[in-house]
Amino acid sequence: MQVLDKEALVEEPGKNGKKFFLETYGCQMNFSDSEIVASILKKEGYDITPEASEADVILMNTCAIRDNVEQRTRQRLTEFRAFKKDNPSLVIGVLGCMAERLKTKLLEEEDLVDIVVGPDAYRSIPDLIEEVEGGQKAINVLLSREETYADINPVRLSENGVSAFISITRGCDNMCTFCVVPFTRGRERSRDPHTIVKEAQGLFDIGYREVTLLGQNVDSYLWYGGGLKKDFDKAADDQKSSAVSFAKLLELVAKVSPLLRVRFSTSNPQDMTDEVLHTMAKYENICRYVHLPMQSGSTRVLKQMNRGYNREKYLERIKAIRTIIPGCGVSTDIISGFCTETEEEHKETLSLMDEVAFDYAYMFKYSERPGTLAAKKYPDDVPEDIKSRRLQEIVDLHRKHAGESNQRDVGQTYEVLVEGFSKKSTEFLFGRSSYNKSIVFPREHYKPGDYVNVKVHSCTSGTLLGQIVK
Repeated sequence: MQVLDKEALVEEPGKNGKKFFLETYGCQMNFSDSEIVASILKKEGYDITPEASEADVILMNTCAIRDNVEQRTRQRLTEFRAFKKDNPSLVIGVLGCMAERLKTKLLEEEDLVDIVVGPDAYRSIPDLIEEVEGGQKAINVLLSREETYADINPVRLSENGVSAFISITRGCDNMCTFCVVPFTRGRERSRDPHTIVKEAQGLFDIGYREVTLLGQNVDSYLWYGGGLKKDFDKAADDQKSSAVSFAKLLELVAKVSPLLRVRFSTSNPQDMTDEVLHTMAKYENICRYVHLPMQSGSTRVLKQMNRGYNREKYLERIKAIRTIIPGCGVSTDIISGFCTETEEEHKETLSLMDEVAFDYAYMFKYSERPGTLAAKKYPDDVPEDIKSRRLQEIVDLHRKHAGESNQRDVGQTYEVLVEGFSKKSTEFLFGRSSYNKSIVFPREHYKPGDYVNVKVHSCTSGTLLGQIVK
């Protein structure tokens, strides 16, 4: 869960004198969407407030990937009930993927909710608020084939003023059997590259030094001046010849300035090309880090997940990454206990982890999501206690690999982009290397946005500790 940074909210009063509170759950894409929502409301004269108790409008930007995230959202709604009691005119809205998944059912289940808005309908929020103020509930969950919010300059909610997200695609065409995203965010469409480069340039001009290009599958980014990626084959020859791939987009953004770091997320193994890797190797300001979801080490399970690659293909992509970009940091996603997963297949996941030795991993138990193909077709037949035990084995093995990775960094010197103060002391700063490792070091006279060279002298399980070298 992310809320707005208080120090970032000191600004001119809005035109209509009303305040909104915005809370975000889930992934980086959701946080990026919240910045779009904030921009839309700011344009209509609303002020941002970091205190829900002060708000005229409370909005929750939600996630539907896992059930526990939805349950946290519902619990938070009960906490807002007291605010509604004190202020009956308070408008409460649920935005994003959970809103898209449940639609009108959400209004029926949660009497506190006034507005339900899907990811493609954020422009309608001001009008929906007016409907509620007129005495009726309001909903807009229409999915779009065109909406990318490319013309909106997002209000930056990040507290450091150094790193920012830029969405380059919306939706997803992959149809993994466990995933709700294609149903909650619609078909995949790419944003005009010129607007992406303009946004990156604008961020650099006001002091940002790192951008992360976001998409459900960034490697399938394709701009040809048309609509959905699936219609590319029908495009005119001149559109095809001038099409911009993800590798080309990466290059365009990297050229904004050598002082602007470029990251991206998320990559999919079946779509990541060597061209992307060679572009990364060509430009020093494209970070040496790839998030490459694995999900399972078993080819049979991957096929049942409809992931579009097998174990061998995944390892081939890992080999390509490490051949073309030596030392590149690699992280992953892993699901424990997917439908019908056997003990032997779980061991295949562990063996693949041993073979790759990821620097970081997001690890979860399988959570059946209503409406997905897996929920309709496959029994969720791995007992909860076995899921938990397998997940713990995955976590324990990853901690071992991550610890070994950090130990290898001791004695090395890395260029670090300063992002802010250490959580434990304002006498220390922290930042990340190009390889996405967090490093903590003495403050001296440096500030967020500066680049410094730091020699690592020790490490914890999750953080590198170092000293600035001149």
